[in-house]
Amino acid sequence: MKRKLRVGILFGGKSAEHEVSLQSAKNVYDAIDRTQYEPILIGIDKSGRWLLNEESRFLLNADDPKRIKLNVSSDEVALIPQSKGVIANLSAYNGGRETAASGAIDVVFPILHGPFGEDGTVQGLLKLADIPFVGAGVLASAAGMDKDLMKRLFRDAGLPIGKFRALRLGERIPEFEEISAALGSPIFVKPANMGSSVGVSKVHTKEEYLPALHAAFEYDTKILLEEFICGRELECSVLGSPYEVGGEAGGIEASVPGEIKSSHEFYSYDAKYIDENGAALIIPAGVPAETAKRIRELSVEVFKTICCEGLARVDFFLKEDGSILVNEINTMPGFTRISMYPKLWEASGVSYTKLIDRLIVLAMERFERENKLRTSV
Repeated sequence: MKRKLRVGILFGGKSAEHEVSLQSAKNVYDAIDRTQYEPILIGIDKSGRWLLNEESRFLLNADDPKRIKLNVSSDEVALIPQSKGVIANLSAYNGGRETAASGAIDVVFPILHGPFGEDGTVQGLLKLADIPFVGAGVLASAAGMDKDLMKRLFRDAGLPIGKFRALRLGERIPEFEEISAALGSPIFVKPANMGSSVGVSKVHTKEEYLPALHAAFEYDTKILLEEFICGRELECSVLGSPYEVGGEAGGIEASVPGEIKSSHEFYSYDAKYIDENGAALIIPAGVPAETAKRIRELSVEVFKTICCEGLARVDFFLKEDGSILVNEINTMPGFTRISMYPKLWEASGVSYTKLIDRLIVLAMERFERENKLRTSV
């Protein structure tokens, strides 16, 4: 009988998106195919400690997005570099003993959103530990997290994007009139390295401008000022690898596009993860066939531009004149029960469970491919 792959579901983290990650991890844990995989739950608390969680009670208030918490009364563990995925119990580390859930982990599924997880930091750690992992590598994770760098790459690749300006902490703050002249009004102010609309403000007036800058600087030392684009918000899910020639997915695939209609001022954190009525997800989006085709094509181009692998969600604006602008790419999109990424794939014929399986297979294939590369002369 074939041995089940041990999948380390890594979730939580130090990011402001910690609670989103908890919700995503719960959904992945519930949906993973137990006939093929043995899930191992590894939660990261807000201080950065890695905890081996019991399956029966790894989350507190799991069904309430407003009160959901990581159960921190668990053994503190660490991933040993160059250990082929061995997780060691720090409370008994005098002998380097493996945990009770022992045996090396075969592959890690890092359901981490935002800094300290989606930005290349954990990806680099897992590469040093010589263990396969789901999703984008170090480069694509870092590029996809930094919206300033991401938009520069899109611009240089000739992709259609909106106007923007980056501002670093300590730099001269431009006057509101100067920004309005360059970007129009209203504008969006957001941290450069953050997701899920955390720290984002929509600024209409001079009085709102400085408070919005201060709010964004609470989360990052670099912020982004973006023009407001009047248009429909569309999203497309991407799956695959540019190195995959054959295989079931046949390289990189894009899902049917979906549309978001938010009942909030914009598609905020609450609209995404807290308020079930905060936004309507229209799947598939009611757009002409040619528009849907172009969005799927652009999604693949965006995916390739930042050298992404595994999965991503690409967000767009569709303007009244029919033109399409790329907003951003999310290299570890939400997997919550109201998240767009898995819903789009379900509408495209790929179930939640099959999607998880496909991502794990892609992770293993990349690991094998990279292991064949020479590391010395």
